[in-house]
Order: sequence, then C-alpha cells, then structure tokens
Amino acid sequence: MTTLGTPLSSHATKVMLLGSGELGKEVLIALQRLGVETIAVDRYDNAPGQQVAHHSRTITMSDPAMLRALIEEEKPDLVVPEIEAIATPMLEVLEATGSVRVIPTARATRLTMDREGIRRLAAETLDLPTSPYQFCDSLAELQAAIDAGIGYPCIVKPVMSSSGKGQSKISGQADVAPAWHHAMAGGRVSHGRVIVEGFIDFDYEITLLTVRAKGADGQIGTHFCEPVGHIQVNGDYVESWQPHPMSPQALAKAQQIAKAVTDDLGVGLDGQSSGLGLFGVELFVKGDQVWFSEVSPRPHDTGLVTLTTQVQSEFELHARAILGLPVNTALRCPGASAVIYGGVDAQGVVFDGVADALSVPNTDLRLFGKPESFTKRRMGVALAFDADVEVARTNAKLAASKVKPRVA
Repeated sequence: MTTLGTPLSSHATKVMLLGSGELGKEVLIALQRLGVETIAVDRYDNAPGQQVAHHSRTITMSDPAMLRALIEEEKPDLVVPEIEAIATPMLEVLEATGSVRVIPTARATRLTMDREGIRRLAAETLDLPTSPYQFCDSLAELQAAIDAGIGYPCIVKPVMSSSGKGQSKISGQADVAPAWHHAMAGGRVSHGRVIVEGFIDFDYEITLLTVRAKGADGQIGTHFCEPVGHIQVNGDYVESWQPHPMSPQALAKAQQIAKAVTDDLGVGLDGQSSGLGLFGVELFVKGDQVWFSEVSPRPHDTGLVTLTTQVQSEFELHARAILGLPVNTALRCPGASAVIYGGVDAQGVVFDGVADALSVPNTDLRLFGKPESFTKRRMGVALAFDADVEVARTNAKLAASKVKPRVA
C-alpha cells in the first residue's frame, strides 16, 4: 500500500482497529499522522482510542455476525486486531473471500488469541525451547498435571486473557484450587481451559519487539528493536526499560527464536509470507539460554517505553509496517516506563500531582483517558529517558508515584 488517500474522502485509506485501549490509541494517532482514516472499535463506549479516531463503533467483537456486519458496512482496507476476544474464525472467512486484509494475517490472529495455539506452534511445530506445559480442562486435570511432572512452583494462566488477568503462581497444593478459580474468573471468555507451565529459573525476561516490514525494494524484511526489560507482578507489567543488556549469544538466540515465530505467523491462509506489522515476542533468559514464552501480533504493553526511547515508537513502527512503508528501529536514548494505577474504583477520576510528576528530569506522561478506574487498572504511564538506564528507571517510577488518581 504505497499510495495513501485523504481521510473522509472517497479515496481514503481506511484502517479499522478491533480493540481501542491505550495501545490502540497510540496506533491510531500514528496512522492519522500518515493521513489514514481510522475506525476505532471496542466493547464499551469512549474507549481511549475512540476518543481520537475519525469514527468510533461499539460492538461485541466476539459475536461473529456483529463483527461481519460492521466490517461489511465500513469496508476498511485493513483490519487490525488489538485484543484477543475477537471472533477470529469470521476474520478468516472474510480474509479468505477477499473482503478484507487482516493484520498481520487472520491465521496469526487465530493462533495467538489463545495460549494453546501459539504454544503448540512454538513448541510442537517450530521445535523452539519453551517451559514444560500442559493444557487442562478441570481442576482435577490441573492437579494431575502438576503431580505427573510439572511440579511446584508452576504458573497457571487462562488460555485466553490479557495483561496477566487470571494468572497465578502455585507454590504448593494449597494454591491449586484458588489458582483454578482465579483463572476461570480472569479469562477473556468463559473457556474452562488453562495452561500450566513449569517454572523456569531465569535471570530475566525481555520483550523483543520484532517488525516485519517492506523495504525500499518492496521485499519483506525482519527488523529488531533493542531488547526491552520488564518486571511483571501477577503477569501484569509494572515497569519496563530499554535497552536491557544481553550477551551477544543470548541476543542472537532471541532474534533467531523471534524470527522463526514471526516468519510462521506471517504466512497467510493462501500460504504466502505476506503478513506485516510489529510483534511483541516475550522470552526468558538465563545466561546464554533463551526460552520462548508468548507472542502478541501487535504492539506490546512493555513497549510503551519506546515512546521515549526510539526514533520510531512501536506504534509508529506498526503503523508504517502495516501500510507497507519502510521502518527505522534505531534507539534514540535509553529510557524507562512505569505504570500509573487507578488506585480507586470510580467513574471519571481526576489526577492530582501531574505537575509534580513532570518536574522530574527528562520525564513525560501518558494518561490514557479510560472512562472508568479500578484499583489495579492501568490508567497511565510515566516515561523517562537518560544516558544511564538505571537513572531513567528511578525517574520513571518517581514520576509515576507522584500522579494520584482520585474520585472527583
């Protein structure tokens, strides 16, 4: 797509995002800077991305009939899934009939929307190193899997969830039943299925942002951003930084694994390797050993740090790549991000301390504009840059701590 139209005209280039949270909002802004007409879709009104898009639509995206009707009505050039809870079989039908192009492909969207598809692809098809795992359909099966070899400690996750929802670490038998019930409550849909993973004693975990994009010659190439280090609590990221130091051997293995996964996900229903876009590949690292964990075929929450670190943020990279434009993954300066939680359960909160936060050297904020706050809902992020990444981490956390959401 080397020719771009004018928004709100008969020759507009139209992109529809399915899911319009804080990550989708930044993608929409990046697309609009390139003159793209944007359609933000979400399950609730006034989602962050809907506040900036040309058009907003609210539907149940897991309902295939509603999803098909919306796509056929709007006729976007590209459909960009931004969350997991989508009727992916319908996207495959629409892509197969030539009605729409799905980013990166409808097949990739189906495989990655639940942990079973992508884990089986990585471990069983591509033979990549992963933690030991088993899928379970009941509490009894979960206990049996742990007893039969997974062992303690282990991690239990719903097969379909996001941002760590429903995830637990199990240290002993007393934790098993609570972990099962937590997974059932935290899944995107009522699926009744979990993955239990053996615990890897890793040194650190990273996100390797990997981009499939066309170069000036029109050929698809794979590009890597500098590794993003991050800390997660109960599966939800709380801070990230870039770059994270790695040995040359570990970095080479990480890039090899990321390329293998994204090359496969780039293959469409027609068998052609045509899928474009940015992928967040999560990896565990111990010394020079690297294990595949998960992949998202879209910008990653830990990659919010790239808003301050890179020449082109992960959102700009995604926008450019899906439009068939060249990308630049160069690092501009080391930096860090730290999450700002809601702290309260309320509608339309206000934020105190914004000026104090921005008084911390070399910092910036993104307040997402979510209409409803929850105690542990991510409502914003603090960003900081510095030649010393540890200084940036300290400043990002300090800035985040000064922002105080409260009931108006």
